[in-house]
Amino acid sequence: MTIQDSGGTVGAIRIGIGRVREMLKIANRAVRETVSAENLILGLQCGGSDSYSGITANPALGAAVDLLVSHGGTAILSETPEIYGAEHLLTRRAVSPVIGEKLVSRIRWWEEYTARERGEMNNNPSPGNKAGGLTTILEKSLGAVAKGGTTNLVDVFEYAESITAKGLVFMDTPGYDPVSATGQVAGGANMICFTTGRGSVYGCKPTPSLKLATNSRLYRRMTDDMDINCGEILDGEASIAELGERIFQLILETASGRQSRSEAHGFGAEEFVPWMLGAVM
Repeated sequence: MTIQDSGGTVGAIRIGIGRVREMLKIANRAVRETVSAENLILGLQCGGSDSYSGITANPALGAAVDLLVSHGGTAILSETPEIYGAEHLLTRRAVSPVIGEKLVSRIRWWEEYTARERGEMNNNPSPGNKAGGLTTILEKSLGAVAKGGTTNLVDVFEYAESITAKGLVFMDTPGYDPVSATGQVAGGANMICFTTGRGSVYGCKPTPSLKLATNSRLYRRMTDDMDINCGEILDGEASIAELGERIFQLILETASGRQSRSEAHGFGAEEFVPWMLGAVM
């Protein structure tokens, strides 16, 4: 359907409304039913990271991922530039040399891609990361990989490719959070867990986006936007395992209908950002 072939804007809107009404007949047949946690595909994100990310929220999310995988679910680790320098922590967990090589090949592609654009992979922390206390991409990467927990890496997927494996997988995406999460959702993610030390409020309609604060000061300052406080680890009030269990339970509750903070605010409708490759002429 195009505006030009529909007689103009008004005609295109009229046709579009008619088509949606026909689709509603099918959509209204859907009913809510209880299903296993194995149906969850969790997109893992970290943005506005700080020096606490790698010791609180990211490993706590990793503990939740281990629980999800043990129940048959799937978790998608992404943001290839933000695992750079720590990729060996994933390749050694690959279920086969072929899967390990798939990840390495994506790293090599990024090295060539950034070189073509006169950039480099080993100097990537954003200004916000630096303000949060991270000094090198290697520090960022070590923390980012922790989101993936400790289970085997079972497959590696291209950007927005349909996720067909169960367990921990990797999807090749940029480090820019909206682009990365868009690819995860296009691949099948039905939940996003987003760790932040700087206060990202990223929503992700139609996929709920849970915010995991890395420190208590941030959580207290932005209680309306943060879904869980992983700063309790730093405060000595909870262990990584305890927070992982709490995150996992929140994932289940949110998948069952509980609104995330971003959903309550109505965030996410304007945050669909596909990855644009190459020069735009």
